[in-house]
This record gives sequence, structure tokens and C-alpha cells, in this order.
Amino acid sequence: MIHPTAEVSPEARIGPGTVIWNHAQVRAGAVIGAECTLARNTYVEGGAVLGDRVKLQNNVSVYSGVTLEDGVFVGPNVTFTNDLRPRALTPEGRKVGPGDWEVVPTRVQRGATIGGGATIVCGVTIGAYAFVGAGAVVVRDVPAHALVVGNPARVVGFVCVCGQRLEAVTGPAGAPALRCPRCHLEYDPAIPDYRTARPAAAG
Repeated sequence: MIHPTAEVSPEARIGPGTVIWNHAQVRAGAVIGAECTLARNTYVEGGAVLGDRVKLQNNVSVYSGVTLEDGVFVGPNVTFTNDLRPRALTPEGRKVGPGDWEVVPTRVQRGATIGGGATIVCGVTIGAYAFVGAGAVVVRDVPAHALVVGNPARVVGFVCVCGQRLEAVTGPAGAPALRCPRCHLEYDPAIPDYRTARPAAAG
């Protein structure tokens, strides 16, 4: 479904089941997967890539060089950048054109969440199922499942695939573990990873 007020280039690739709401703009060369939601006033530039089931909340702009993998959630008013040294003029004083930008890629991996008002400085990778707190400024890579907050963003904990903050517990054979209090999955505290999470032992 594409709202009548949205501007979607016929040269963009959009997967089935994707919904694009009012005043959104999708430029030529953008790639958007299946079952995505682009809310009001969102913008996807040519060269940006969205996987399947990505959700962009109001007023999010995704620029060239940004890749959002499957299941990424981007809260309202999140800012992505794509050039570490942007200028309006070249050293010669002329207006900067398309060939003058130095696009620096950014990747947000599967299932990650970016809270409202966060800023993602280009060149970073945000790991799978990581959680970036509202208003955080991300200037370095974020590990998988990490919860980061602040400016600059720093790791303050880890989260489950369900989004719940993990708790430190004693796992099998007395080994330390991280456990979700909601769905009771356990993770290795050294490398939390959804691919190796296991149900907590009975009792």
C-alpha cells in the first residue's frame, strides 16, 4: 500500500506487502524488502537498502550507504549520517555536487532496535538484536545484543531477542550466564548471540 501523498520512484525496488504512509519519499535506486512499514515523513535515498520487515517510524531519513537488515526497528526522528566530513562547498568554493560526497557505509544488523532521537554516525556496525537507547549518539560499533545509551553511546547491558534486558545468573555447571526474565532464554555472557541462546534449565 502506498499512500496517495507519498512520492515513490518507479525505479525503486519495493517488496510485496510493504506499506508506505503519507508524505514519505522513496528515491530511485532505493531497495526496500517485503512487509516493511515506512511511516509519515520518512525518506529513503537511492543506494540505501532495507531488508524484510523493517519498520521506520515518523521523520526518519535513510541515506545512501545505510543498510538495515531484516527486522530492524528505527524509532521516530532517528538521524543517520553518511559522510564524516560533509561540506556545502568544495575547497574551490563551488557548490558540492553528487560526486563530491564520500559515502561511508553503515550497517544495522538483523533485529536491532534504534530508539527515538538517536544519531548514528556513519561507518559503524550495530550488531544483531542490539538496542540503542533513545537519544544516544553512536560513534563506534555496537556488539550484538548490547544495550547502549548516552553520548557517546556506551554499553550498559545486554538484551534478549524479545528486547528485555538480560540478567546475570548462574548457568549449567555453575557457569555464569545471562538470562531473559521474560522468555527465559540463556546466553553466554562473553558473546551473547541469538544463534546459541538456549532455554534455561528446569529448576
